[in-house]
Formats: sequence, structure tokens, C-alpha cells
Amino acid sequence: MSMTVVVTRNVSGRMRGFLASSMLELAPGVYSAPKMSPAVRERVWSVVTEWFTAEQEASVILLWADSAQPGGQSVQTLGLPPVNLVDLDGLLITHRPSK
Repeated sequence: MSMTVVVTRNVSGRMRGFLASSMLELAPGVYSAPKMSPAVRERVWSVVTEWFTAEQEASVILLWADSAQPGGQSVQTLGLPPVNLVDLDGLLITHRPSK
């Protein structure tokens, strides 16, 4: 089990309510769970991904501690702005496509 964080932007009340029922809302749109199992994390992300199709101009970022990944964390994203995660010499960085 590892620390899990979800950060949202411009999501519906339905999404916020679901996340608040699964995690602690530390600030508007910022959710944390100190010991979330991988199975629970995958289920939460599955629901968020399914519901995200109804969102407009929103974004969701999920991150958790993962010693097997560069930078010691894994990241999943949905929405705007689109980013690509790149391993640069063992450091995880974001790359935004040029316009």
C-alpha cells in the first residue's frame, strides 16, 4: 500500500463527491489516501476514467509511490492539457506537445 494523491480541475460535483467518499479532500480538488492498496486505486481510477467521458475542459491526475518507476512514483492523467511523461536519466518529466 502506498500514498495516493488525486488532483482535479473543473470536474463535476459527482466526480468530486466520489473522490471525497474514497479519499480525504485536503483542499478543493486535491485528494489523498495514505495507504491505498493497488486494487482500490485501480477501482477508483476505473470509475474516474469511466465518468470522465462526461466532463468538459477538465483534468485529473493520479499519482502514487512506486519504487520501480523513475523518480519513485507513477502518474496517470486524463484531460487537458495533454502531457506525455518522459523518463530523462531516471527523472520523470512532463512534455507538452507544441502547438
